[in-house]
Amino acid sequence: MNRRNKWMRGIGRCLIVAALAFLAACTDTALYDHYQAVEKPWSKDQVYYFTFDIADNTPPYDLTLEIRSNNLYPYQNLWLLCTEEPPVGPMTHDTIECMLANDYGEWRGSGISLYHLGIPLRTRRHFPHKGQYTIGIRQGMRDEQLNGIEAIGLRIEASH
Repeated sequence: MNRRNKWMRGIGRCLIVAALAFLAACTDTALYDHYQAVEKPWSKDQVYYFTFDIADNTPPYDLTLEIRSNNLYPYQNLWLLCTEEPPVGPMTHDTIECMLANDYGEWRGSGISLYHLGIPLRTRRHFPHKGQYTIGIRQGMRDEQLNGIEAIGLRIEASH
């Protein structure tokens, strides 16, 4: 085998190793990652539910609320009314303010005319019980009908 063929084989092996390392780094470790398209306009009585299973309640989890909005959204912030229904025990309620733009009107998150923003909902959350949990989210703005929100999502992954 000549030098050029050995060199090409070595390069080929390096590329395969690099590709496998890249694929291993790109694996998604989320326990749950789900989006729902928001019906336009988003009315106050429309609730979006996210149901997930907790099989191991020993590690802490990070919950991230994912919001996709467009540049027609008329406000800087978004108030959300959230409920959590655990497998055992009472339902809990929470109100969350999501800042979608800064004080100068510049949208937070990534995108050009459709913006994606991840907002930490809970960090290092220990679920008290194994089983099925349901989180419900509805808009809590003063407007009965809300435009500009394209989708909402929930991502759950083990804390690091």
